Amino acid sequence: MLGAIYGDMCGSFFEHHNHKSKNVELWTHVSRFTDDTVLTVATMEALLENKTFSERYRSYFLRYPHAGFGSGFAKWAMSNSEQPYNSFGNGAAMRVSPVAWAFGSLEEVLKVAKATAEVTHNHPEGIKGAQAIASAVYLTRTGNDRAAVRAYIESAFNYDLSESIDSIRGWYQFEVSCQGSVPQAIRAWLESESLEDAIRNAISIGGDSDTIACMAGAIAEAEFGLTDNERHRVFSRLDPALSKIVKAFYQRFVQAGL
Repeated sequence: MLGAIYGDMCGSFFEHHNHKSKNVELWTHVSRFTDDTVLTVATMEALLENKTFSERYRSYFLRYPHAGFGSGFAKWAMSNSEQPYNSFGNGAAMRVSPVAWAFGSLEEVLKVAKATAEVTHNHPEGIKGAQAIASAVYLTRTGNDRAAVRAYIESAFNYDLSESIDSIRGWYQFEVSCQGSVPQAIRAWLESESLEDAIRNAISIGGDSDTIACMAGAIAEAEFGLTDNERHRVFSRLDPALSKIVKAFYQRFVQAGL
């Protein structure tokens, strides 16, 4: 979704230039979309056109091979195999947010989130991470407050969401597993006052900044939406093919023309 894409773009520079502070220039001339955005849009297209997630993910990799994909995903995408590779990386969680907008019940969201993950990330932690982000977005967009969302995530997925961003910032290092980045992304949203603030929280802990900001941004959009300026920034850096799918998805599932 747009919040996820905006988080990815803002975090793209900081992935390799960690800056442990919220006092950063969030949007620069080098802010760009990465594999997080590419696969989020691939998820949108699969839902729009009733295509398999496996086919769309492989197709989008071939269209955007230099977007920054992980080596495991790239190897899978270039193979002829439909077998997943038992990953628990956060790639499963970064691409899942459209599911939370396309379905009308938490049960459906959990089921389809699992389906998006298990074509590649069939490790239980990979599936869990995707379901946690999808359910957080769904519960937030359907009117649940932060306390209720936090209680559900902690109970359903056994994530500890009690540690503050200030505390996490002191020890956090580069981590690409779901179990090592999804809880931190959710916490970044829990402490936020706006979409931009959630993204700043996510970037400020360091680590895999584009993906953590992508996940935090996905949830924050469900609470805060985007400003006209944030929306303009996203579409100014998306190519026409990606923009077309995003707009079609919002028109059908979010009832918001873009």
